[in-house]
Amino acid sequence: MFRYRLLLVLWLLSDLAVFAVAYALAYFLRVGPILSTDFLLGRFLVVTLAVAPAWLVVLATTRTFALTRSQATLRNAAYIAYACLVGIALFTISYYFTYKEFFSRMLLVYAFTLSVLGTLAWHILWERLQRGFLRRNPPAFPTLLVGVTRESRALLQSMRVHRSALRPVAILDGRGVKDEEIEGTPVLGKLNKLEEVLSRFGITHVIQASDLEQSINLLSACRNRGITYILLPSVLGIVERDESVESIEGVPVTVVRPKGGWWGWFLR
Repeated sequence: MFRYRLLLVLWLLSDLAVFAVAYALAYFLRVGPILSTDFLLGRFLVVTLAVAPAWLVVLATTRTFALTRSQATLRNAAYIAYACLVGIALFTISYYFTYKEFFSRMLLVYAFTLSVLGTLAWHILWERLQRGFLRRNPPAFPTLLVGVTRESRALLQSMRVHRSALRPVAILDGRGVKDEEIEGTPVLGKLNKLEEVLSRFGITHVIQASDLEQSINLLSACRNRGITYILLPSVLGIVERDESVESIEGVPVTVVRPKGGWWGWFLR
């Protein structure tokens, strides 16, 4: 856990640096490789550094820094673009009310574009570096998979291929399987070994893929040990990957909607 916290702090600090560098590059793209006396670089950087923490807070509210978030997706790019758009708005307001003057609108276009592209590229690179560090022995987030099914096998393969930050270190199955290992993860027996495995490997995450009747026992064991509990939708018979996690009056729920027209998007 300490390893992850250290990496997260470095990630946040590096994002502030990327934001500031993107705006500095935008300045020189607009005024050229000189220090303008009409539009002072010092003032520009002061406002940029003042706005950067607020931009980072906005970015954090989109859960961009979540442990299991994939950075190389259109949705994540949209979150970053949204945060950078808010950053530009904050910069514009802050600069105007501080120095009582306008500046180049083209510079704002440059700053927005560079901050989006720079942040997205850095996040994709950092994700690969971070996952490599987190998966090193001993892994930062040793994970136990409970239940061997077609869906859990596919999940194990995906976690291995994409080098998930959650590294499976053991598999238990309520009915027992013939496999000795799956995707490089050893199968250690049935659920009677649960407490032993949790202690032996220092498990931080448990993924339940079958044995619905064991949910209460697994959840109780996770709560007692401070372990994150994850339930695959397939345990509930949801196998089409059309579910979503939403809330009704603040209460989290899992929703499976019928396929409909374009208006269904607004109901999500």
